[in-house]
Amino acid sequence: MDHRIVVTGSAGMLGGNLARRLVLDGHDVLGVDLRPQTDPLLAARHRVGDVRDLPLMTEAMTGAAAVVHCAGALPSYPAEQIHDLIVGGTRTVLEAGRLAGVERVVHISSTAVYGLPKLVPTPEDHPREPVDPYTRAKARAEELAEEYRAGGMCVPILRPKTFLGPGRMGLFAMLFEWAEEGRNFPVLGRGDKRIQMFAIEDLVDAVVGVLDTPADVANDTYNLAAAEFGTLREDFQAVLDAAGHGKRVVSLPAGPALTGLRLLERTRLSPVYGRLARKLLDDSYVSIDKARERLGFRPRLSNKDAILRTYAWWRENRAAGSPRGAGQTSRDAWRQGALSLAKVFF
Repeated sequence: MDHRIVVTGSAGMLGGNLARRLVLDGHDVLGVDLRPQTDPLLAARHRVGDVRDLPLMTEAMTGAAAVVHCAGALPSYPAEQIHDLIVGGTRTVLEAGRLAGVERVVHISSTAVYGLPKLVPTPEDHPREPVDPYTRAKARAEELAEEYRAGGMCVPILRPKTFLGPGRMGLFAMLFEWAEEGRNFPVLGRGDKRIQMFAIEDLVDAVVGVLDTPADVANDTYNLAAAEFGTLREDFQAVLDAAGHGKRVVSLPAGPALTGLRLLERTRLSPVYGRLARKLLDDSYVSIDKARERLGFRPRLSNKDAILRTYAWWRENRAAGSPRGAGQTSRDAWRQGALSLAKVFF
């Protein structure tokens, strides 16, 4: 594919990694993001703009062969902003793609659309059962993507699990900071639930693959996640072991801890949102069989590989790191709020 590829959210973690990979592969890339581009390789190929701006997006997509829609909002944003950015942004990107005659619009969704499914591994045909503003917005954005697909556009929908890698901060920065300071780290309950994650490198590989896959195969919905993963306790313990202080993952009684986190979330004193806390109390993994069989998807990195790579990057970069944000992007460390006070117990 030697025509232009437009990447929305190109100053974010996924969009930035994807745009860089496409440029290095020799593609003509145009990134669009509300924020300026800090990667020197991508700066000349970047447009500061809002994905909800239809004239701007239509112009940006004119002559493009494909669009990858990575822009969105995080679960920590206010509810109205989540809906506006995810649903409004997706609607505008799809309509701009139609007006500009783009052949393929790859929509980056999330396994969050399943809500809190009891069926694991969760297949793609599991119903969407959103439980909060973020999952409702992601589910509605998928419905829009399916409407444009039904109208004749090639719209692959990719549902990655939580992805991490160099540049990923968010909640992981809290784990890394506590590990580095020589503290134990708490998990809800026994920490024996299997929680699947995903390495950013494998996600970028999958997106690049979907751009090159024949339309009749690409024009479908796919789960994407690590093939190898263990329990939360095992993954967090790997980080504590790498820190070298001999510290351990410790269990917190799930009921009282959840009650406390809900209270802190309501009072904006904790960044740990309710769905995340509840998700950690059950096994959470999806089937990747369909992507393996139809797309030739072969993830290389396990959960543990991904989390340890991210930790190694964090250790190298924290001295020169960016100021701690309020979780406005996945590149920001979360302000720990009241949770930082809990450090004294660990």
